[in-house]
Amino acid sequence: MIVLFSVLLFLVILVNGWTDAPNAIAGCVCTRSLSPSAALTLAAVCNFIGAVGMALLSPKVAKTLYGIVDFGADPSEALCALCSGLCAVILWATVAWRFGLPTSESHALISGITGAALANRMSTDAINPEQWRLVLLGLFVTTLPAFLLGLLFYSVLLRILTNKKRRSAMRSFRRAQCLSAAGSAILHGAQDSQKFMGVYLLGLSFHGINPKTSATIPLMIVLACAFVMSLGTMLGGSRIIKKVGCDMTDLDAASGSAADAASSAVLAICSFLGIPASTTHSKACAMMGTGMRKRHGINPRIVGQLFAAWGLTFPFCGAIGFFLSYLTTVL
Repeated sequence: MIVLFSVLLFLVILVNGWTDAPNAIAGCVCTRSLSPSAALTLAAVCNFIGAVGMALLSPKVAKTLYGIVDFGADPSEALCALCSGLCAVILWATVAWRFGLPTSESHALISGITGAALANRMSTDAINPEQWRLVLLGLFVTTLPAFLLGLLFYSVLLRILTNKKRRSAMRSFRRAQCLSAAGSAILHGAQDSQKFMGVYLLGLSFHGINPKTSATIPLMIVLACAFVMSLGTMLGGSRIIKKVGCDMTDLDAASGSAADAASSAVLAICSFLGIPASTTHSKACAMMGTGMRKRHGINPRIVGQLFAAWGLTFPFCGAIGFFLSYLTTVL
């Protein structure tokens, strides 16, 4: 069972890199600051750096995910339930990819394993309210504050550019956007990889390994999760890049840089405070903020699709995780 669990978890990490990391580079691809292949390579390398660096420096997010639910005392039943939660994430990611929607794999993971734990114990005692409060705090911080920061940063840039030659200024911002996209990818790796590391530690604890005896994440787990996420990033997510970076609003190098900076600021704060945050929400909302200062604004149809997908993530993954976990208990 531990082998099946490891395969499922690595598949979820692969899908996360495939569907989430394109958000970090969507801006620089759509503004043509970087070619798609160069942007994907940059994102993959920076994802790996961020995943390894943050896990060794401050693994608070991993510890939050490790204790977010209680699967009960029976290790074999707990591991089966955890596998059910991971299957829910894979199903949801497949549906989202089919429609090109940038859903949050972080929230899918949290809701999937929560639903599975509830089915396994049939009690709300399966939920750790302290950790879930951090999840809800992260949900708030990555939406409205990211939106407002994106709006603020771009407004400041527009004021600075008032008396500048636009063509030469855009060339400078294209170079700057390569750096800001790298920063976004590093923070994506720093945030999302730790969630999977925490779940991996949780699964290993059901197999007789007690990670609570160590204050750090084993290096092999860190490297394995970081490598698989980077591999998933290299697969790309062209539909998501197009929807977020090109269809939602009319990005240019300046607005793309402002969105990257706003998103990175939010994710950096959350990572160091141990708050599980959605890189998808933070980047998309920051882009919406910059889009508010654009002549054509933001596309309400795309924004509606995003919010619908985000709103469905928790109930869908929770319900599927619950159902699959319940099946393992009755079969």
